[in-house]
Amino acid sequence: MKYPEIIGFDEALQQLDQFDAIIDVRSPGEFALDHLPGAINAPVLDDEQRIRVGTMYKQVNSFEAKKVGAALVAKNIAAHIEALWLDQPREWRPLIYCWRGGNRSGSMAHILAKIGWPVAQLDGGYKAFRAHVNAALEQAPALNFKVICGTTGSGKSRLLEVLHANGAQVLDLEQLAVHRGSVLGNLPSQPQPSQKAFETAIWNALRGFDPALPVFVESESKKVGNLRVPAALMDTMRASDCIALTLSREHRVRLLMEDYAHFTDSPASLNEQLEHLVTLHGRETIKRWQAMAVAGAMPALVEELLADHYDPAYLRSIDRNFVKFAQALPLELEDIDAAAFRKAALDLIATARS
Repeated sequence: MKYPEIIGFDEALQQLDQFDAIIDVRSPGEFALDHLPGAINAPVLDDEQRIRVGTMYKQVNSFEAKKVGAALVAKNIAAHIEALWLDQPREWRPLIYCWRGGNRSGSMAHILAKIGWPVAQLDGGYKAFRAHVNAALEQAPALNFKVICGTTGSGKSRLLEVLHANGAQVLDLEQLAVHRGSVLGNLPSQPQPSQKAFETAIWNALRGFDPALPVFVESESKKVGNLRVPAALMDTMRASDCIALTLSREHRVRLLMEDYAHFTDSPASLNEQLEHLVTLHGRETIKRWQAMAVAGAMPALVEELLADHYDPAYLRSIDRNFVKFAQALPLELEDIDAAAFRKAALDLIATARS
């Protein structure tokens, strides 16, 4: 075999989990927007260098730009080899890619192959990967979804976590989106990924599921925070069997106080988010809720938000959006402790497999 081996994405996909490393040589900015699952970033040009060389191409000429670019690429590849790969054995087999599978990945792949490693270079690069993801997500997933429905604070996300911990297949869209799915759902100091990265994470999760086993998922809206759930996946979820999870109002308040402790600790942050509800509830109501937050009346505030905002919105939408909700399997949580969630998860797993 002659190396570097140039392989298309369909061939790479069959081996994607078998490469010893997946190396994205694009700039850090490109990598941050999205990348192949499990890839590390070893840029042959950083963001500033990429702009510099690109500007030279346009304003001077390609020959001068290539000279400067080659010097920078050589230095960066040398630094990566010294910092990351000097201890790798001869059998180490990485997959290398850039935007289109051209000069940037070719430079890295050529040097690593000359060292003696059996390098694979992705033909078409990230662009080919992205085309595959787009096409895959346009198709309805051939999976047996079990959609966990329930009002805000009923424990849907916690139940998904416990189901996963007990061996069930779980698609946790809120975890992938880094958001809890409501107007108050943004997580402190954790920005959401890009739309492309969200879709890549969904694609990667879906490809790992066994079609013979159920996949548990939460009854999400079309958007999780600022991110859109792919339409084909959303349509499949909304046509799937449902589980109606219920929890007493008292326990729901307790659970939300635990899950949203960052708002309890920072009423100003909560009040900033409450501003988004002015058009729905009016300035007077929002001012009163904000005053409750500042006064530390969090349990009472949470109960009002459930009664006046979240529960009515849920009841208006659930039957309309999830067509099998009327026949949903009932599941009542008796408490919010670990034992209650574990019992509910094990009961669900047993029922889904029977």
